[in-house]
Amino acid sequence: MAARKAFITGITGQDGSYLAEILLEKGYEVYGMIRRSSSFNTARVDHIFNDVKLEFGDLTDGSVLNQLMRTIRPDEVYNLGAQSHVQVSFGVPEYTADADAMGTLRLLDAIREEDVTCRFYQASSSEMFGKVRESPQTEETPFHPRSPYGVSKVFGYWITRNYREAYGMYAVNGILFNHESPRRGPTFVTRKITRAVGAILRGEQDELRLGNLEAKRDWGYARDYMDGAWRMLQADEPEDYVLATGETHSVREFLEEAFGYAGLDWNEYVKIDERYFRPAEVDLLIGDYAKAREKLGWEPTVRFAELVRMMVDHDRERERTEEHYV
Repeated sequence: MAARKAFITGITGQDGSYLAEILLEKGYEVYGMIRRSSSFNTARVDHIFNDVKLEFGDLTDGSVLNQLMRTIRPDEVYNLGAQSHVQVSFGVPEYTADADAMGTLRLLDAIREEDVTCRFYQASSSEMFGKVRESPQTEETPFHPRSPYGVSKVFGYWITRNYREAYGMYAVNGILFNHESPRRGPTFVTRKITRAVGAILRGEQDELRLGNLEAKRDWGYARDYMDGAWRMLQADEPEDYVLATGETHSVREFLEEAFGYAGLDWNEYVKIDERYFRPAEVDLLIGDYAKAREKLGWEPTVRFAELVRMMVDHDRERERTEEHYV
């Protein structure tokens, strides 16, 4: 029996690299889409570079998506590619909408037009809840996005449901709350904090500039969440699921855990910088993953303190010259 084929957009990102590892361990033939660039940005998948098949493409280019679906004809498609930074989305709202919203539509339509029988996973986000109407947030909580990123993800969510209902496609949304790891990009607040801890310990940095320390998030471990994404596509029926830890912690608590673990007082290093405040803030996110636990048997394996320490340990050992996961 031939190996199942999986196609991943965003394979060079944090989530894509973990998902590729999981799928390879399960015997899949893994294809990943990468954007053409003058410099390689494959650090997260360098260790499996020879085991995956990388194809050039972009979510803003419908013709290449059609061509890739026509030639690969995957069994599973995971749409993880996006302009994924909330703060950046305020600066580049049109590009964010083109990649995150329209990109999802282009990929779904490529699957439909090329008549590919596959299961489709859309990376939806807790940022869709935005100014939350209830806590914790579930699959039934109304959306009120507070950024161009969140708005674009709401479109991606609904177009995925629309193609499921209109064309009978096996298409699901994974509504994932914040998920971190040592592979998190350095501009995201969690990795910015743990990289600063490492740099301070090595004498390379003496201050860390941050925005709102009171924002609360539900932080989990990215590899756990990619296991959940895979489980969603193995279920008998296509349904949407929240993945979360059910705990919420503020940026201040993340600072306390990270700096405290390294024997440092964060108050001596952190400066509040107005540049890092968002035009519209999301104050509190906390997810209820009861449905995923009951129907998929999914549970987060890494909790808050362990996650923070995992990231600090990685960034303490990182040499200054390393360019891992930039």
